[in-house]
Amino acid sequence: MIVLVVGGSGFLGRELVRQAVAAGHRVIATHRTQPPAAGVPSEALDIRDRPAVEDLISRIGPDVVINAAYQTQDWASTADGAIHVVLAAKGAGARLVHVSSDALFSGQDGRYPETARPDPITPYGAAKAAAETAIMIIDPSAVVARTSLIIGDGDSPTEQLVHALATGRATGGLFTDDLRCPVHVADLAAALLELGAGDHSGIHHLAGPDSISRHELGLLIARRDGLDSDLLPTSTRAGSGIPGPLDVRLDGAATQRALRTRLRGAREFLSR
Repeated sequence: MIVLVVGGSGFLGRELVRQAVAAGHRVIATHRTQPPAAGVPSEALDIRDRPAVEDLISRIGPDVVINAAYQTQDWASTADGAIHVVLAAKGAGARLVHVSSDALFSGQDGRYPETARPDPITPYGAAKAAAETAIMIIDPSAVVARTSLIIGDGDSPTEQLVHALATGRATGGLFTDDLRCPVHVADLAAALLELGAGDHSGIHHLAGPDSISRHELGLLIARRDGLDSDLLPTSTRAGSGIPGPLDVRLDGAATQRALRTRLRGAREFLSR
């Protein structure tokens, strides 16, 4: 199988590339500035450039395109870019797996099943919602996979922030009132590749079963890594002035029943 990973130099993209190569697939990745890994064919691509996207995908002829690219502050990348990718993938006869986010929910309902309609309250959430709507209209056979905070084995942005806060290299605090369902990057990548290789379509929630605050997540990371968790400062999103939903618990039970890949909860994958 020929797998094209769009955004292959990002945190999730690198793990997708690694697992796809290990599974014996022919893998090509795209990057904006930094190639993902030595030995893996990679092409520079700005997904805001529709002709460039169409040229690359038609030239490669992938069986599956996984779009893991994102820019939280750039509508053109998040919304327009995603539309360029689905149009090109459909034109080339490739299956599309698009990585979306829990940011497209307001947090008013708390628990969100896969049938929940987006109600974003931030520009990034609105861009993600716009991308999803367009993708499902253009190619109903595509997979849209919503996920939550992505954690690794020390190299995710969240883990890096926890280390910086615990060692005094950063200021601020971890929100105690901001609830999410973190997922391990290896589990997420495996689930995305499984969805791409099968006949799945539509909306799927790929998140861990544990609903925890960002502060509790930080405590788990600190304890796993031997840091003094008492040094982690706390704050609240409600009092910070930083916009964003407070309580977004993705319910992915239906998708989990259909997958071989098990999505572990944060309390499990961050245990010592």
